[in-house]
Amino acid sequence: MLDHIGLRTKQLKQMFGFYEAVLAPLGFSKQKDFGVAAGFGKEGMHPLWIGQGEGDVIASSVHLALTADSRSAVDGFYKAALANGGTDNGPPGLRPQYHENYYGAFVIDPDGNNLEAVCHKPQ
Repeated sequence: MLDHIGLRTKQLKQMFGFYEAVLAPLGFSKQKDFGVAAGFGKEGMHPLWIGQGEGDVIASSVHLALTADSRSAVDGFYKAALANGGTDNGPPGLRPQYHENYYGAFVIDPDGNNLEAVCHKPQ
């Protein structure tokens, strides 16, 4: 259903660095860089865009859940987020209220977005 999502920021370099760090454990990286905007994803795909906010643009606040291939990738995402300016919003762990194998971690990025990494696979 979704082709891509874009987040606007007034702290572009910090957000580029933050997303490069937290996406690496999930197997994603910066794929396109136009200076004022960058696309993140895997080779040939870049569904997450971080762009420079213009004028009085206020950074959006969204919940963005990213797929992880393993529980250890979720753990790596969480550690990288906290080490790069993210704030804890729920440490890695099972969330049985969603389903029995839902293993996720939640952080707030430097602009206030609720970022999640989730693995749906059994251990």
